[in-house]
Amino acid sequence: MLPELRKVVTFDEDIHREGGRAAEPALRIIGVAAVVANPWAGLGYVADLSPEIKRLAPALGEMLTDRLITLAGSGKAIEAYGKACVAGVNCELEHASALIHTLQFGNFYREAVGAKSYLGFTNTRGPANTQIAVPLMDKHDTGRRSHYLTVQFSIYDAPAENELVVALGAATGGRPHHRIGDRYSDLATIGRAVDNPAGI
Repeated sequence: MLPELRKVVTFDEDIHREGGRAAEPALRIIGVAAVVANPWAGLGYVADLSPEIKRLAPALGEMLTDRLITLAGSGKAIEAYGKACVAGVNCELEHASALIHTLQFGNFYREAVGAKSYLGFTNTRGPANTQIAVPLMDKHDTGRRSHYLTVQFSIYDAPAENELVVALGAATGGRPHHRIGDRYSDLATIGRAVDNPAGI
């Protein structure tokens, strides 16, 4: 158990209807967040964050991944995924970012769900009850717009001024009744190559 860990919060919803029509199957959206004391609080500017990153990030990545997989039932059940962090108002944004922007954090999740794509993310700072927004995308295909979703929730008493919130999110499918196409059809329409979308 990490001495900095104050609590773990979960968010879990099942969407059964969207646009007045049944969602079949229901879409499950879940999130897990850890509230931890900022290990760099009160130290002023710290040039090398790596010792605490190496100590905390793997433990948080493994714990949150395990909790999320348990909620979903399996890594295979998760089709879309993402991560987020929130720094308390007395913390550097870099402190929260340090814990999620490392392979020592994200690889636990990536490997557990057999993902190929990168983890979308948000970094922000705010007081307790700040909305945690975890952007999701297809775990194998970043251009599959059906799986562009957001896990959004807040924690009534976190982050405190010197706390960090680290979160993972997931969905068991795409948006119900998605019908806006994907990135590749747009590229074809405007005459751009999939492997060179900027057209340069």
